[in-house]
Amino acid sequence: MTSTLSEETSATREVGDPLANWPYPPPGGWTADDLDRLPQEGPHGEPDFFKHVELVDGALIFMSPQKRFHEYVLYGLRTSLNAQAPDRLKAVTQMDVVLGPRQRPCPDVLLIDGEVAKDRSRTAYRPEEVRLVIEVVSPESEFRDREVKPKRYAKAGIPHFWLVENNADEPVVYVYELDPVNHSYAVTGIHHGRLKLTEPFPIDIDLTELPD
Repeated sequence: MTSTLSEETSATREVGDPLANWPYPPPGGWTADDLDRLPQEGPHGEPDFFKHVELVDGALIFMSPQKRFHEYVLYGLRTSLNAQAPDRLKAVTQMDVVLGPRQRPCPDVLLIDGEVAKDRSRTAYRPEEVRLVIEVVSPESEFRDREVKPKRYAKAGIPHFWLVENNADEPVVYVYELDPVNHSYAVTGIHHGRLKLTEPFPIDIDLTELPD
């Protein structure tokens, strides 16, 4: 991954030791590059402490254990998208997107360039490599998923965004498209039961029977 730290910022860090003053952030705050240097264990030896963490507005966000609905929708949408996508595109789950030095969210599903997906050493992608971001709303992440992250994705120029809500354990997909002039998303549809679209490629998904 291309470094997002400036030479000046890098010079002020103890490279490889972002947790030197845990729980306080490093000098200058947390950056996207710090996530690649986090250890497998927590500051007191907790296993997998940093396994599911993202960076939003310079703050580390620790993600709660996902519910079965969340896992079901992630797997179902990824599988359905890959079954219908052209070779030039690939859907992946829970991979980071570096939007800037203080922004490294981990969307639930990403649609990325197929050539980029072949590099299995990547830990994150750049906005220009991403065609679609999907967030599945959880109770603990409602504000970030609905209010914060969409603004960051739009500002970064990601052309398509889906927000998936839970309606009685059935997914409802809110589809947004980027307005490149205002750098904001406009809703183009709310889909219950069936998701049928022409962009970013022809898509037809039965939301009531996602692959499980």
